[in-house]
Amino acid sequence: MHDGLRKVLGFAAIFEVATGLLLIFDPALVVALLLGPDAASLDVLLGRFLGIALLALGVACLPVGHRAQHGSRAIQGMLAYTVLVTLFLAYVGIGGHFEGPLLWPGVVLHAAVTLLLLWAWRSE
Repeated sequence: MHDGLRKVLGFAAIFEVATGLLLIFDPALVVALLLGPDAASLDVLLGRFLGIALLALGVACLPVGHRAQHGSRAIQGMLAYTVLVTLFLAYVGIGGHFEGPLLWPGVVLHAAVTLLLLWAWRSE
């Protein structure tokens, strides 16, 4: 795997692991930061389920060693996730129903990671 792609995939994986852990332990905080305080009453179980999914995705994509190959499946999985979460968060923000202080930074971050993954994958 190309070194640039490994770095971008590693960054995305670490970020999603951290988000997943936060969702598992304090889903109300993460939901409030992303969607605003009015959305904090959403079902905690759903937040934890999402946290587990993000944690699993991030762990699946973590670099495991210099010689280890992630293959295109990990890249495709992270790309699918970053594209879909970017679109979903933008849709939520544009709809105007929910908006926390980290919503638009989250959209920008996921869009940037998507572009970096695409760029690194193409240059591989």
